[in-house]
Amino acid sequence: MTTTTPEQAKPALPPQAPAKKRRRIDLRQYGILAALVVIILLFQALTGGRLLYPGNVSNLIQQNAYVLILAIGMVMVIIAGHIDLSVGSVVAAVGAIAALAMNDWGMPWWAAVVLSLVVGALIGAWQGFWVAFVGIPAFIVTLAGMLVFRGVALVLLTGGTVSGLPRPFNAIGSGALPSTGTPDLLTLGIGALVSIALVVQQLKARADLRRLDLPRERTASFVFKNVVAVFAIMYLCYLLAYSRGLPIILIILAVLVMAYSFLLGRTVFGRHIYAMGGNLNAAMMSGVKTQWVNFLVFVNMGFLAGLAAVVSTARAGGAVASAGQGFELDAIAAVFIGGASVQGGVGTVVGAVIGGLVMGVLNQGLSILSVDAAWQQIIKGLVLLAAVVFGLSRKRNAR
Repeated sequence: MTTTTPEQAKPALPPQAPAKKRRRIDLRQYGILAALVVIILLFQALTGGRLLYPGNVSNLIQQNAYVLILAIGMVMVIIAGHIDLSVGSVVAAVGAIAALAMNDWGMPWWAAVVLSLVVGALIGAWQGFWVAFVGIPAFIVTLAGMLVFRGVALVLLTGGTVSGLPRPFNAIGSGALPSTGTPDLLTLGIGALVSIALVVQQLKARADLRRLDLPRERTASFVFKNVVAVFAIMYLCYLLAYSRGLPIILIILAVLVMAYSFLLGRTVFGRHIYAMGGNLNAAMMSGVKTQWVNFLVFVNMGFLAGLAAVVSTARAGGAVASAGQGFELDAIAAVFIGGASVQGGVGTVVGAVIGGLVMGVLNQGLSILSVDAAWQQIIKGLVLLAAVVFGLSRKRNAR
């Protein structure tokens, strides 16, 4: 005779389906984006709707292009645990070289652009050598570079200016694609294509996560995020279609954002940058060639500073030794407002661009309201401090 134990007498429970894996939403990234939307709506109300006039939106993009370009490079520097104080002076020096190459050295405008990018990368290599292979802190190296390259700009321009640059060169900073009329159907068409490409890419990425059984965000959040993104793209293109059309610099910025987002998020080099900023010793023990990663980070920063020099010189229509003053502070502020960590290891290209747009909207809105320049500096400083405090408090709460 067999006996049945209480455990055996209990009915077997049906197997439970595995819980769906959910990716944690980056609240800080969404918070910065929400802050940008709130700032836009606030100034739109305070200015009586003038902030989002088509002409003002076009000017906003062109006036802040240099900040966004520098912020893309600066976020990589800060993620790696460094800082670059020299980019403003590099912009002045490289801008002087570009102007002299076209006006005095007889180079065509496109060759001057290539020369500017090469010179910027060489300057980055010079500074990266001292940081990566000699071991001098980046703060000291780039502080010296800030003085050196500002002096180079003064020497090259002898305290004056170089103007009268070729029209195709100036179009890089202030030109737009040929318009088909008002509204510009080309701008609207490009916006629609970009929106479709974005949605397809997001759906593919989500499908890949599902196939690999990796965490993914909730469907409602995913749909909402893409709807907002498509609306923002199409509304921006709608405004630009009633202005001068699609700015050339906006196309350059879009390519940079996509390329560097892929570089940081999908490549070994990008993962190495994050690893170094998160824990340098652990990265070295894992086999990361930290010296070469640091070196290439500064080469890239110099390359983008050269591009920013081309853009700012083209928009100004000439080179001046005082160009680039404060650019490094604007770029650093954009990166920290966009969610980067002061300790390194945290940050995104999209976040840095959003931070740059926050600074740009503040500048534009306060200027339309005729706020005194001194108060503009105070407000921007408080915004930067608030962003850093928010990031630190969130990090402490997450522990």
